[in-house]
Amino acid sequence: MTRRTRGFPLAAACALAMLLPVAAASDAPAGATASSTAPGSAVIETPPQPRNGHDIYRQFREGLSGPACTAGVSERWRKHFAGAPGRLAEADEGTLALFGYVVDALQEASLPTEYALIPFVESGYKPDARSPLGPTGLWQMIKLTARAQKVPIRSGYDGRLSPIDSTRAAVRYLKTLHGMFAGDWRLAAMAYNAGEYRILGALRKAGQVARDARPEELPGVSGITHAYVRKLQALACLLEEAEDGEQWMRALDRPVPRLVPVDVAPDVTRVEGWAQANGRDPRHLRRLNPAFVAGRIRHDGNMVRLLVPTPAYAALEPVDAQGQGTGDAPAAVAQTRGPAPVADDPRGRGAGSD
Repeated sequence: MTRRTRGFPLAAACALAMLLPVAAASDAPAGATASSTAPGSAVIETPPQPRNGHDIYRQFREGLSGPACTAGVSERWRKHFAGAPGRLAEADEGTLALFGYVVDALQEASLPTEYALIPFVESGYKPDARSPLGPTGLWQMIKLTARAQKVPIRSGYDGRLSPIDSTRAAVRYLKTLHGMFAGDWRLAAMAYNAGEYRILGALRKAGQVARDARPEELPGVSGITHAYVRKLQALACLLEEAEDGEQWMRALDRPVPRLVPVDVAPDVTRVEGWAQANGRDPRHLRRLNPAFVAGRIRHDGNMVRLLVPTPAYAALEPVDAQGQGTGDAPAAVAQTRGPAPVADDPRGRGAGSD
């Protein structure tokens, strides 16, 4: 999203709302709600059950808008993102749970799951990713776009670093773009990268309309933006082909916690304090919630939420009375490890676009 310099315009949003009902993305998986009813405590009213990693993978595959591997998939970007399947296979890495959280949000918004690959391109699925050029978080939003999508940014809290706030905003924005571009995920992804006005202008210049567009032929669009679609196509193909690997499928065959937003009581001021009161691994929660700088929770009259894995807590490292990890986490299941996928360096995005 580094190249986008304009947020979604209010006038366009209003016009689109008259034509297309846009459903807001839910914070939590369907049927899951959580709230804090006592200091430091959380009550999961409808506890979501853990699911197998195969279920997340199947949900992703079934949500694709078309075949994952098509002719002409870029070999350059296949090599660049070759480590992505391995990231999902690593039980102690946490990427698969985040991936499942994003897939759930897209499914609830009736959007294709190609969009779940965007965080691989933008941040390597790292909630704390920061670009020296300004984009931040899992979805690498600039401040202008984030504020246009109502992501809270205030002293001591940048919602772009919250998987809850940023995913809700990204899915809302993608829902708008998806409708604007007649359900063509490729055009919507290009608009996510370059801005909707640029893609609308390119369509007009080419004499094309969204429902019959040929995105690869659009004039006046940078090679960076054209390559953005090829990156997503390469990732989809890599994940489809990974299914043929017996070891990779075995690594996915494990319980994976669902991630649920939990309201935090006003008297809780540190992530570690909440973790200690609820028997969680504070380091794991801090990795999931990097918007809370150094683990500090500032309420300032605002609702505060933590993203919490539930209910497969047994997979987390136990904590002692001081809220510190004990080192007694269960051994990880068999894994397949490869080079970690490299998120785009915005400074090098203009170099080539095969």
